[in-house]
Amino acid sequence: MKAIWNGATVAESNDIVTVEGNAYFPEAALRRELVRPSAHTSVCPWKGTAHYYALEVNGKTNPDAVWYYPDPKPAAARIGGRVAFWKGVEVVA
Repeated sequence: MKAIWNGATVAESNDIVTVEGNAYFPEAALRRELVRPSAHTSVCPWKGTAHYYALEVNGKTNPDAVWYYPDPKPAAARIGGRVAFWKGVEVVA
């Protein structure tokens, strides 16, 4: 699967975990040169605290478009070390 935004593939992997309709890619599949840290966080009652990255591709920024759980709760352990996308990032097979 691929995650694509603004004409660029930002992650690509065959090792996908799907949770609540979201495809979680291994963190190693993320093109690090296209992301910038974000101070934004959010809390899911069963997954834990999500942290975010902004995407910067071809001169455009998509704030908080990538999320991950650095310390997921036990029920969500399978998404540890993985990232997911939203805010216009297209995930395709």
